[in-house]
This record gives sequence, structure tokens and C-alpha cells, in this order.
Amino acid sequence: MGGGDKCLQILGGASLLDRAIERAQPQVDTLILNANGDAERFDVSGVPIVADVIDGFAGPLAGILTALEWTADNAPGYETVASFPTDAPFFPADLVETMLEARRQAGALLACAASAGRTHPVFGIWPVSLRHELRQALENGERKIDRWTERYPIVTVEFSGVGIDPFFNANTPEDLVQAERLLKEGRV
Repeated sequence: MGGGDKCLQILGGASLLDRAIERAQPQVDTLILNANGDAERFDVSGVPIVADVIDGFAGPLAGILTALEWTADNAPGYETVASFPTDAPFFPADLVETMLEARRQAGALLACAASAGRTHPVFGIWPVSLRHELRQALENGERKIDRWTERYPIVTVEFSGVGIDPFFNANTPEDLVQAERLLKEGRV
């Protein structure tokens, strides 16, 4: 995206971050933003900014561990965490409800989203009780979500969009142009 924070790119008059917050916030009781570096750049988000609890910019698994440990320390009554990346502006408004129900029906510990035959493991449901095992895995060098989740009962929940992938990912300037077009066409 030419440098800078991808989630601060503008799509249809709002940042990708604002769009993610708008979609995620109604689905959860508490929302935090995992971000490293200068937290002030995200102050306008209105949600708590929490840096990784382990050093080394270990990727999405470190963000998930951060959310699990933050929840254990700050919201001890909660048993699960939902995770959302900030570069997929059209994810389903019923994502959490659908994944929690699928997890319950399957008797699984974890849930992740899928569409069009591809998994989207950063969109997940994570039990807070696995935080110690996840910390150990990260300290041992694990960085791949799929490799870590395959150790546990997991359900993959298929979602479909009307004419678009609900997990459309804006990784490039061209993707952002395509997302603008989808918005203008009313396809999302």
C-alpha cells in the first residue's frame, strides 16, 4: 500500500479500520485493537490499543495471544475471543454469532471462517483457556495460525457473499480501487 498503516487507507470516505470497527463492534461486548508502535496514530478509533505481549512482531498469532491474555486480565468472565483483521472491509455482520453456533454444534474448541474454498484463519473464535498453550507455541517459534490450530478440534465455517467474497482483502492499491467500485455498485 505504499508504506504506512494499511488499515488507515480510505475506502468510501472511511478508513479500513473504521469499517472493521463498525462491523465488529456490534458483534462483541468489548473491542480492542492490537497494534504495535506508536498507539497515538489509532487514538481516533475510540477503542483500547493493545501492543503485542511478546516481542519480535510475531504476526497474527501474537495478536491473538495478546487478545486472549488481555481478556483474561481485563474481562475475566469471558471465555472466548473473536478476531478480525482490519483489511477485509466487507466481512459478515453475523460472523461471530454464526461461528459460535457452528463451534457449539461441532463440539469444537476453535472456529475459523472460510469462503470460496479458502480458509481465513484470522477471522476466528478462540478460547481464552488456550492462552498458555499459544504463548508456549509462540515462544517455541510457531508463527503459522493453521499449524497451531490443527492441534485442536476446529470447525471451519463457510460463508458466501452475494457476488463478492465476504472476506475480500484490500492488500494493494488495486484492491482498494476494486473495493471502491464494489461499494459504488452497491454490491456490499
